Amino acid sequence: MDKVHDVVGLYLDPPARALVLCVDEKSQIQALDRSQPVLPIMPGVPERCSHDYLRSGTTTLFAALDLGSGKVIGSLHRRHRSAEFKKFLAKLDQQVPADLDVHVICDNYATHKTETVKRWLLAHPRLQLHFTPTGSSWLNLVERWFAELTNKKLRRGVHRSVQALERDIRAWVADWNNNPRPYAWTKTADQILDSLAAYCRRTNDSGH
Repeated sequence: MDKVHDVVGLYLDPPARALVLCVDEKSQIQALDRSQPVLPIMPGVPERCSHDYLRSGTTTLFAALDLGSGKVIGSLHRRHRSAEFKKFLAKLDQQVPADLDVHVICDNYATHKTETVKRWLLAHPRLQLHFTPTGSSWLNLVERWFAELTNKKLRRGVHRSVQALERDIRAWVADWNNNPRPYAWTKTADQILDSLAAYCRRTNDSGH
């Protein structure tokens, strides 16, 4: 409950002279090519494509969504470890103006809590991590942005190499930042917790 109040409080009443960044990784993004060419839409005929893919490798996108502006800072890595997460935090530290504190919302993934990351954070105290409750990464607004990336770019994309996939992701992030759209959070923490409690009561009283 405390974590819900903490995260939602940052959304509804962000602190002055600070930046709130929603951070997560979209891991194991696959470079996929259809085994047969996609047949385009024609009059009276829907688009047709094969059900199977040729796989050419994977990449991981680390992304930070700026709560206020909607802009995204992204970084692509072939591996998904604590070392890569620390590099991404260092990138955020470099790109955010030095006179601002940085509140980073992230989930409870193990790579976010290693001793290496903790030591780095002690040396960079303006970055403060706020964790969503376990199993509640939907509280992190960057997940909504990942859905946009998936639906509008990755799901129908054709990539014959990881390099081509990464070029397309970088281009999509750049296009997004040319016209960013911030997401507006409207529910209070108490409203969310009351809704979850009502759902649990209905489930427990269902007789099944």
